[in-house]
This record gives sequence, structure tokens and C-alpha cells, in this order.
Amino acid sequence: MKSILKLTLFFSFNFALLFAAIVALGLLSSWVDFARYIPIEARAGQSLEHFAWNALPAALYLTMLLGLGYTARRTMPAFLAVVCIFILGSVFFLGASLGISRAGDVEILFRPVAQQGEPGLILSRGDNAIILLRETGDIWGPRVVSIPGQPLLYQDVPRGPNNTVISLPPLPFDDSAPWFIRNLVMDFSLNAAELRGRMEMGLLYFGAYALALILLLSSIRFLFGLGRWPLASLCIAALAFRGIAALESFLNTGEINELLNSLLPGLLPPLLITPAIFAALAVLTTFYALLIHATRPRRNKDE
Repeated sequence: MKSILKLTLFFSFNFALLFAAIVALGLLSSWVDFARYIPIEARAGQSLEHFAWNALPAALYLTMLLGLGYTARRTMPAFLAVVCIFILGSVFFLGASLGISRAGDVEILFRPVAQQGEPGLILSRGDNAIILLRETGDIWGPRVVSIPGQPLLYQDVPRGPNNTVISLPPLPFDDSAPWFIRNLVMDFSLNAAELRGRMEMGLLYFGAYALALILLLSSIRFLFGLGRWPLASLCIAALAFRGIAALESFLNTGEINELLNSLLPGLLPPLLITPAIFAALAVLTTFYALLIHATRPRRNKDE
């Protein structure tokens, strides 16, 4: 009982911390994105609900990964660990989802401070460059445009007659990221959009999807018992979680949904096909874990 209470405390603390951190990173990224464009105008940004939905899948994956690793380090029985992690993940994920959906009226409007750029600011994209001859608040002021292979083009009134309007590129902030980070963020964004859409369609479809996904993630617990190195087991489980996230976004594409619906005509509602696949994979994973557990003592005895 004491180990379950410690696991609950560990899981709740990590979920709250990761969820808040990911939401804060999303807000910071949005502010930086606003600051890159000239001129900055007061305009409505994304609501807090949007950032919360985007943060929810990543917080779930990371918290469940850490929670499963915690149960392995504490040598909690595998069956008890899976049950506890499934219950905790379901309670926190469904509770957070309902809270976010009920807080749709709480929005944050971003009104950045006007950019104070001096005349002579050079904005470049590729080999092209635009030199602003007035303050950056005057977007249609005179400018000099440099295009490779052509003479410098002076535009006194860029959108006047006989002039072609060339949009100002963003400020040259380095926003490059490793490809695996970009792919992971894209998958989590697509999965968040799927969860939000299912919540709008009804609690039944959302609950079936969320519970099946959490059950599949919980069934990965057996990977932590395959080796004697906790860090290696954690890395293997992280790769398995990454594969589940990619599978989730793959199954949610429109083409795959239509294909699965054509292969299973009338057997299941279209919105329940993906949860059924998650549940089937969880059952297969659990069966495989039971086989490993059943054969391990015999193998040790022969050795």
C-alpha cells in the first residue's frame, strides 16, 4: 500500500510538472514567433486551451514512461504496476482533458510591443535581401531590394504603380531543430488535434480512444524487466513509446481511416476502429509478456 501511495505521488507530481512546462514552452515559442515578424501588430494569438491540448499527449507519454520506470526500480510486481499506471494515467488524462474542454472561455490574447527597428535594418531570406530605409513600423516605406543577378531595386512606394510588393521575411533567428525533434513535435500535434476532435464529437469516442491508448502504453512495462540495466531498459521503452506515437498519427490519417473502414465494413463504427487496434495490440503485448514470464524460470533452471 505504501508503494502505491508513493507511485501516486510520483506520477501526479511529474504529470503536473511536465504539463505546465510544455504549456509554458508553447507560449514562449508563440511569443518568439510573433517577435520575428515586422511590423508586430496587436493581434489575437492562440488561446490557452490550444496550448493545453497540444501539451497533453506529450505530458501523458513522458509521465507514463517515467512512471513505468519508477515501478521497475522499486521492483513492484509487473501486474500491479500495469494496473496502477493504467488507473493513474486514465484519471489524470481524462481529468485534465475534461478540465481543458470546460475552460475554453479562458483565452490569452498576445499583444506584443511594437518592434523598434532603426532605418537601415537588413532582412534576408536565402540570397535575397531587403534594406528598410525607415523605421520598421512603416511596413510600406521606401526600401532597397537586392536579388542575385539583378541590379539593386529601389522602391519608394512598394505597392505603388509599376512596383511588385515583396513581403518582408522574418527576422533571422535560428529556429532549426533536429529532424527527430521536429517529427516528434509534429506527431504530438496531430495526436492532440485528434483528441480534441474526439472530445467535440462526444465523450464516448474520446474515452474509448484515450483508455485504449493508455492501456497500450501501460502494457510496455514488460520491457523494463528484460535487462539488468535500468537506463538501457528506459531507452528501449522510450523507443517503443516513440513508435506508438508514430503509429497513432499514422492510424489517424484520413486515407488509413478510409482503408480500415473498408476492410471492416459495419463491424465497428469508424471512430472506434483505432481504439480497437490499440486494445488488440495491448492484449498481444500482455500475452507476450506472460510468455516471457512463464519461460524465464525454466530457462534459468536449465542453465
